[in-house]
Amino acid sequence: MKIYALTFLTLLSLTAFSCRVASEENPTPDTPNTPDAAVSPASEFHASHLQSRQNTPFSDAVQVGNIFYLSGQIGRDHAAGKLVEGGIEAETRQTLENIKAVLNHHGMDMSNVVKALVILDDIEDFAAFNAIYTTYLPQKPARTTFAAEALAAGAKIEIEVIAVKSE
Repeated sequence: MKIYALTFLTLLSLTAFSCRVASEENPTPDTPNTPDAAVSPASEFHASHLQSRQNTPFSDAVQVGNIFYLSGQIGRDHAAGKLVEGGIEAETRQTLENIKAVLNHHGMDMSNVVKALVILDDIEDFAAFNAIYTTYLPQKPARTTFAAEALAAGAKIEIEVIAVKSE
């Protein structure tokens, strides 16, 4: 099953690369073909709200207009600096609490989530994860879930979300 996830990600990456190459070969007259044109001037890259995560090589959230793209979160208790104990249930709760904290920092809550990408270390954890997930996101945002081996820090789950902030 994990080979299917890897194949899917590879195909997705190749598709995205192909689209980018095609657009660079045939730029529109209003779009300059420069590296700076790849990032919209309306994009805002937000560092973490946590002091301990200020030097990570990625943004906790990237804002484009009223859409927020949150980086993946795992079940790390940031105060303790380690994954929570208790298996998939505990890690799922902590992961969702970490997402909630980032959203709150930007004036949103879980009801603003419109899309989720869930990566499980073991697809057998799907039912246990899903039981907790639905209590945090009852609005049923669009979602993709798959299993991949060896998540960051030995995590059992990673979730990234897209949220829309009301204007």
